[in-house]
Amino acid sequence: MPSETGRPLRADAQRNRDKILAAAVRVFAEDGLDAHLERIAKEAGVGSGTLYRNFPTRDVLIEAAYRNELSRLCDAAPELLAALPPREALRAWMGRFIDYATAKFGMADALRALVESGVNPYARSRELMLEALTSLLAAGVEAGTVRSDVGADDMFAALTGIALASGKPDQRAQAERLLDLTLDGLCTVRN
Repeated sequence: MPSETGRPLRADAQRNRDKILAAAVRVFAEDGLDAHLERIAKEAGVGSGTLYRNFPTRDVLIEAAYRNELSRLCDAAPELLAALPPREALRAWMGRFIDYATAKFGMADALRALVESGVNPYARSRELMLEALTSLLAAGVEAGTVRSDVGADDMFAALTGIALASGKPDQRAQAERLLDLTLDGLCTVRN
């Protein structure tokens, strides 16, 4: 990921940034608006100076943490398709969607406060997820393992419903069962 100057970050700087973003998602999920940036730095194993150098304000950190989760989800589609057969890649991505939704739900208060301040962290979120889903579905259709009559919009609605119904960490087993059920209905070839 490039720095604000447009140059790629050094490997150690990128690792620190990644650790801060992962810690921010966890801490905002646990503490909501009461999350302390010093705790995020401590959990990331960095000094507060490193945190503030990367994310000068709380709002910048919240937005970056959310966008990082979105990028991790959407960037996974081509990686999964390169490593797995299309049906398995789709199922793996569906599980990652639940991970993304769980993180987003956990950060809901922090994200809501960000929106109220006039920042829209969700700009292009749906579009990016639909692009990822379209590529996964198209690969499955081409392989003959996914029905051709189900579009990315329908699949996105189904995944969102599963996430809303069982996207909390203590409901993960139910979410996994519902994902399998959805995939069985979507696929032309059953395991």
